Amino acid sequence: MNAGRSGAERHRAREAALQLLYQWEVGWAGPGGLGDASRAYWRVNPAPAPRRRFATELVEGTTERLTAIDALLESNTHNWRLARMAVIDRLIMRMAVYELAYTDTPTAVVIDEALELARTFSGEDATAFINGVLDGVSRGLPAQDLPDG
Repeated sequence: MNAGRSGAERHRAREAALQLLYQWEVGWAGPGGLGDASRAYWRVNPAPAPRRRFATELVEGTTERLTAIDALLESNTHNWRLARMAVIDRLIMRMAVYELAYTDTPTAVVIDEALELARTFSGEDATAFINGVLDGVSRGLPAQDLPDG
């Protein structure tokens, strides 16, 4: 798979992960939780195995490290509580912070992808806000000692 296709697949995986995180956040995941929601999502939206794997990594990594991710976001969103933010914006930032802090994806790629998701699923005002927050988070990460869970 060439770099362009790989990048496009990873972008589609991020879109899928965002949609799954949205279902989880707003309670549409149902009594079976994220596992049931994920199986239903992939049944309706079939995708190649690498896309499913990367989306699952993003969803599980984000939800498993939510406390550390939220603390990092709150320390970079002055005068904004996470609960006051639009759900989709909060989820885009959570997923991006997971990727920034816990994967080897380059910072510029993570932020660019988050901004593309914001343009697609939110709006231009959100894009500027998300860019500012993620820039602050990324600048502070090397000095941060984030817990693994």
